[in-house]
Amino acid sequence: MTDTSSPAPSMAALGHEIIDIVRTVGVALAIALVLRVVLFQPFTIPSSSMEPGLVTGDYIVVSKLAYGWSRASLPLNPPLFEGRLMGRAAQRGDVVVFRLPRDPAQTWIKRVIGLPGDRVQVRRGQVFVNGRAIPQAPLGVIWDHDAQDRRVLAIGEHTPDGRAYVTYDGGPGQPGDDTDVYVVPPGQYFVMGDNRDNSLDSRWPHELGVGLLPAENLVGKAGFVLASWRLGASILKPWTWLDLQPDRFLKPIR
Repeated sequence: MTDTSSPAPSMAALGHEIIDIVRTVGVALAIALVLRVVLFQPFTIPSSSMEPGLVTGDYIVVSKLAYGWSRASLPLNPPLFEGRLMGRAAQRGDVVVFRLPRDPAQTWIKRVIGLPGDRVQVRRGQVFVNGRAIPQAPLGVIWDHDAQDRRVLAIGEHTPDGRAYVTYDGGPGQPGDDTDVYVVPPGQYFVMGDNRDNSLDSRWPHELGVGLLPAENLVGKAGFVLASWRLGASILKPWTWLDLQPDRFLKPIR
């Protein structure tokens, strides 16, 4: 009887094949690491402080090209250098991801309201920059996306350069509705959450909120929502992995 089966591969050939697989995986991981460190990084929104533009469960993509690179841009925030490489200033209205000044292990997200040299104050819930109010337009009372038993007033705001976004107002007399005048020093920013009455931001000292944000702490600029999971979904609960919010796929962050 003739044996027509293929000969078993030699150990040398099998070894070369394993080396090729390892090399391919290694190159892929290296490319992914470079993209993550240099270009883009994903983040998951853990809280409601940036509603309605960003909600809990959003999986966003952040551009590291926007402001250049600092130690905050790198994994684990290593003390390799000071300042920013190819640094560019954030603009008023940008939604930024940053390392929390009091605890750089934490990454937070807020909107830039005050630039270096600005004077920022909140009066009766309206933001004033250099004595001029950021225009507001009431859009109606709605249910809070993440807290369906909470009613909020949706308010449209737009910056002097025409950038428009929507904020939430929980009503008059809330903590943070009336503040002192904050003068933003060089190299720092004043940031706020869009969910104005549910955000610990630059209105609070760094021991409690953000305080004034050093430019060096910027990780990048939030670009768009890649996908979004409903409240309660978790990587530890496989049955929730497909519990998506389809209306938030590829949603630009304004």
